[in-house]
Amino acid sequence: MDRLTSMAVFVKAVDLGSFAAAAEALDLSGPMVGKHVRFLEDRLGVRLINRTTRRQSLTEFGCVYYERCRVVLAEAQAADALAADQLSEPSGKLRVTMPVHFGRHCVIPVLLELARRYQALELDLSFSDRLIDLAEDGYDLSIRTGLLEDRAGLIARRVARQPMIVCASPAYLEPHGYPETVEDLSQHAAIVYRRSGPVPPWLFPREGQRPIEVTPLHRFSLDDLDAIADAAMAGMGLAWLPLWLVRNRIEEGRLVRLLPEQAPFLYDCHALWLQTPHLPLKVRVAIDALAAQLPKFMT
Repeated sequence: MDRLTSMAVFVKAVDLGSFAAAAEALDLSGPMVGKHVRFLEDRLGVRLINRTTRRQSLTEFGCVYYERCRVVLAEAQAADALAADQLSEPSGKLRVTMPVHFGRHCVIPVLLELARRYQALELDLSFSDRLIDLAEDGYDLSIRTGLLEDRAGLIARRVARQPMIVCASPAYLEPHGYPETVEDLSQHAAIVYRRSGPVPPWLFPREGQRPIEVTPLHRFSLDDLDAIADAAMAGMGLAWLPLWLVRNRIEEGRLVRLLPEQAPFLYDCHALWLQTPHLPLKVRVAIDALAAQLPKFMT
């Protein structure tokens, strides 16, 4: 006999309270249900069910084995669903929330290409820098950058790492000079990012040690990365920004990358989703596409 089938018959007999009820539900004969249970008992060498002419009850071991069988059967069903997914295409509405600029510049191209590939896939996208509650707001997927602090009930997968660099405009550097080391940054004005609370420090990696943290002098704090880049181009000071955001400005000469010998700090970018026994195909395909395609937008 097949052990997995016998487990399913055993669980059904326990759930319905009798062999007869399990036989009717599974379209089996009563004796065949008994054979499946006895097969498990003989294989295990332990009685699972105490049976009398009037009633049946689980043994102490039977109770534990029943719970484990339920887990095994659920995992088997999830595995079968995965196999079925491989033969189908993602479809239905995919709801994704993401940071405004990172989403527009990096995430959107990947998801639009996914939608072009799978015609039955619908996209419902939200651009917001605030943290979204996936369960409460009904999103399938959240894209976040930086440190993750609130991960209860969530699964996270790193899909990219964005290099953070220091830059400034020629208009600022000509009168103020070029910083040559991380320590020199303290002698320069800066434009910093801040949404709430204290200004987050600029980070610079050191091999085998914690990153160097620098909180530069600043007159301007903004909560919009593009606005920081614009202020830097206007000559208002140094800025610490993702390379993908300022790449074109640097290539056009409007900004200059500083400290080229200093390795950039790599900010993690994650995809997050709610814990679930079976991740829908549309979500899994989107996560895989982001992990494969986002890194090329980072350099």
